[in-house]
Amino acid sequence: MQKQYYQINPDRNIPWNNLPLLPINEELYQTIEILNKLGDAKAALARLHGRSAIIPNQGLLINSISLQEAKISNAIENIFTTDDELYKAFSDQNSEISGAPKEVLRYREALWTGYNYLKESKKFNLDYLIRIFQEIKQTKDGIRPDFLNTCIKSGGSGPNSGQVIYTPPKGADIIKKKLDNLIMFINDDDEFKMDHLLKMAIAHFQFEAIHPFRDGNGRAGRVLNIHYLTNKGLLDVPILFLSRYILDHKDDYYSSLMGVSQRADWKNWILFMLRAVESTSIITYNKINEIISVKDSIQNYLKKDIRKFRKPESLIETLFTQPFTKVKHLTDAGIYAENTAREYLNKLCEMQILEKKEIGGHHYYLNLELYRILSE
Repeated sequence: MQKQYYQINPDRNIPWNNLPLLPINEELYQTIEILNKLGDAKAALARLHGRSAIIPNQGLLINSISLQEAKISNAIENIFTTDDELYKAFSDQNSEISGAPKEVLRYREALWTGYNYLKESKKFNLDYLIRIFQEIKQTKDGIRPDFLNTCIKSGGSGPNSGQVIYTPPKGADIIKKKLDNLIMFINDDDEFKMDHLLKMAIAHFQFEAIHPFRDGNGRAGRVLNIHYLTNKGLLDVPILFLSRYILDHKDDYYSSLMGVSQRADWKNWILFMLRAVESTSIITYNKINEIISVKDSIQNYLKKDIRKFRKPESLIETLFTQPFTKVKHLTDAGIYAENTAREYLNKLCEMQILEKKEIGGHHYYLNLELYRILSE
């Protein structure tokens, strides 16, 4: 019945140059099931927004939680890194970082590059999309060139692995036309009136279907999701673990995408995205609460301990901005001199709050509770 409202992709082996422009017919998403799940997702996201907005130290969210989102989004693309590798790389931030940790840090930089860009521009545009892609891939490339043949193939090792399941539009002019339409759909809430979460779900499919770049489209699309939420005021900073749900339900994610192009099944796609928002809002909310509870507990413990620490509040705030700390972090923040910083960090190891690690000839101090919470 839905097919009369949406023109599906007739041949997965041929570029879908007739990918319908937005908006889609409202009959495709105005169902009781979608409206009920929309209410659940909005409530969960609003609760997260309210909780995160009143946290004094936004660095706690910006560094720790956004870094986990970056790690998980890359894992969806089979780019894996351990938490130790990732946090060490983030602690160092030097040119020697390579491999999977570097890919993750690029994604995180794309999160903040785009976030700051939109704070200035207020609106999405083609330049924004290209910058996100270029940051993720560390390239100067732009839209896919006309000569490039691109298709999506099934993964795995079964009998159907390696088969073409989708071929995106081909030709720079066609791609730009469809991106212009997508950008207008995202920006113009007067012309295209619908709930922001519904619009995010529809826009995410459209971006993935356009597949505008040579590589990195999945990661760029997930960055776009989070920036859409901050741009529309549903979050203050890009902290939602949206990739966690996608990774945990990876097969459903890709089958739902294909369901739209092959069967016009917008309902299941939108429901998937709404469940992702609801689930990850709850997870992120709970993580924030647990981090703050542990931070306050340790801070109060230090104040009461007979081994006095000067500036315990500043010390603990710094220790909770990222799981790995170095002496240099405390001295650069102007909290302590080098000897005092080292003495205090070693004391915290004796108290089993931190664990000292030697990696590559350098000493790092692992915040055990923060590491545990973020790794769960």
